[in-house]
Order: sequence, then structure tokens, then C-alpha cells
Amino acid sequence: MKIVIGADHAGFALKETLKALLQAANHDVIDVGAYEYIKTDDYPDSSAAVARAVVAGEAPKGILVCGSGVGASIAANKIAGARACLCHDIYSATQGVEHDDMNILCLGGSIVGENLAWKLVEGFLSAEFLPEPRFQRRLDKVIALESGGSA
Repeated sequence: MKIVIGADHAGFALKETLKALLQAANHDVIDVGAYEYIKTDDYPDSSAAVARAVVAGEAPKGILVCGSGVGASIAANKIAGARACLCHDIYSATQGVEHDDMNILCLGGSIVGENLAWKLVEGFLSAEFLPEPRFQRRLDKVIALESGGSA
């Protein structure tokens, strides 16, 4: 699978680890930065880059890492079509895709260790949206909200 990945300084080390694990698992990884540790970089830059790439169809799913994962999630969700969620448990990383069509997994590089992060990524990547009427109805309402409509 093609995956787009990005991080700020606080998520840089975990991004690099996940990138290597993804490549070892034969995924095609698009790295949108940071490309080196720069203490003064800002999470909205990498968040927007990942979100725009996913929405544009460059990859079906993306992964973002910042210190807590919160800022990356907030920033990515400002891009129409991005459904970025902070997940630090395997159930949410999988269920977020199955029920909510989450397309970007956000992680806190200061919160989760490498082993748990990899399990979260595996769950996220293996999950697919379940096109059950209740899930589709809810997703349609989210899409309507995004375009200025009402739920």
C-alpha cells in the first residue's frame, strides 16, 4: 500500500522508525517531512502536507506524528476531506477506519513507544471502511458539515 507520512520535530524519531518498518513491510512510503530534526519546525506544515496528499489521492492513508498527536490532528482536519484521528489504542486505530472512514492516523511521539506505534499502524492499515448503512449515513453527515451544511 502507498502511505504518506510526516512529522514535526517531536515526532521525527518515531516517524523515521515507522518509515523503516513500513518499507520493510513492502509499503511504498511518501515522506513529506520533516527530513531532519529541526527543533523550531511547526506541526501544521507536516500535517497539511500529509492531509493534502491523502485528499489528492497520492496515497489512500496517511500517518502523522507530533509530540502528543493532538496538534497534528487539529491541523490535518482543517483540510477538507481529511479525517485525521489521534489514536493510542489498537481498537480506535482500527474502528476509526471501519466506522468513520478515518484516512490519517495521528500519533504522539512523546506518548507511545515504537512497539505500540507499529501495532497501531498495522491495525490502521489493515482496516477498511465498512459500508453499512449506519456508517455511511454518519459519514455523509460529516461530509455535509465539512462543506458548510448541517448534520
